[in-house]
Amino acid sequence: MQLKICVRCFQVKRDFIALLREHADIDRHSRWGDVKKRLDMDPRYKAVESSSAREDWFREYVKALKEERKREKERDREKRDKDKRESKDKGDKERDREKEREREREKEKEKEREKEKEKEGDVNDVSEDENVNNSDDEREKEQKDKEKQARMEASLREREKEVQRTLATHLRDRDKEREQHKHDEAVQHFNALLADLVRNAELAWREAKRQLRKDHRWELAELLDREEKEKLFNQHIEQLAKKKKEKFRELLDETGEVTLTSSWKEIKKLVKDDPRYSKFSSSDRKCEREFKEYIKDKLVAAKADFRELLQETKLINHKSLKLVQENEQHIREIEEILKKDRRYLVLDYMPDERTKLIVTYLEDLDKRGPPPPPTASEPTRRPTNS
Repeated sequence: MQLKICVRCFQVKRDFIALLREHADIDRHSRWGDVKKRLDMDPRYKAVESSSAREDWFREYVKALKEERKREKERDREKRDKDKRESKDKGDKERDREKEREREREKEKEKEREKEKEKEGDVNDVSEDENVNNSDDEREKEQKDKEKQARMEASLREREKEVQRTLATHLRDRDKEREQHKHDEAVQHFNALLADLVRNAELAWREAKRQLRKDHRWELAELLDREEKEKLFNQHIEQLAKKKKEKFRELLDETGEVTLTSSWKEIKKLVKDDPRYSKFSSSDRKCEREFKEYIKDKLVAAKADFRELLQETKLINHKSLKLVQENEQHIREIEEILKKDRRYLVLDYMPDERTKLIVTYLEDLDKRGPPPPPTASEPTRRPTNS
């Protein structure tokens, strides 16, 4: 009975491992929490009765993948070393062959010299001057041969150096690409770790680091130094704060009671129960500061909208300032027209500032003077009398 249970367990584990192999997207960096969602409908997944056994077998499989990757790296390194040795051996063999050819040429030259000596012994009617000339020619020919051989050897050595330089450059570039890929993977793992564990924008790096170290994914980012990890953490915190600020301002936008004259005390009562308020910050002072910044930005936008309204009002032109100076009733006529627009009414709580904006705009129009005529860019062409 015990034997049957062991056989059954072995079969279930073998089928479960086969299921993992069928999913090509499962690699040595995969996490069990992500993988199990894609497997839970398969009968081989359900056949494993213990959830802890599934995770243990998954970790064994991932560990095997990591070891296989390590062996692949070792084989790649051995292959590179072998290629280097073969390249060096090839250069040595070429030099050996060249030396052998040089020895053969020397033998041939020696034979030729012996033949020449024999011919000189047989021919008695050759003058002494001719013998001297032949000897000079032989030496000249031999010297040229040596120079030619020296040039060939130098060219061969230079070619070998060029090959070695090219190979070394190629290997360096490949190593750089591999290191960059590893670095990018480490950054991705660390950012994923931050996204999962760091969700409080007010968390300090020292405190966050203690939490992050407890997760096994911390080791996947071991290529990153302390400064780079802290930099990525700060960027993540900035992004969190930015999102929470956007959500908080979105809440204020949706609160219809918020106006340019609203106080934080009255608005707080309306928004304090919304999750976006509590998620923004636990500090009431920080929420109040952000509310005041929000009102300040709204005021800047309201003034810009009001200036746009002035530009759209046809009654206002470069003559308006002079008309206002001559007759104060004219500015009230302008305000009567503007009152029909919401962009004017928004600034009701600051009438003096609003009037100042109108006067400033009129002064600016007065300085610029009348607008150019439509045809000012193309002067009229008149026919010339010849």
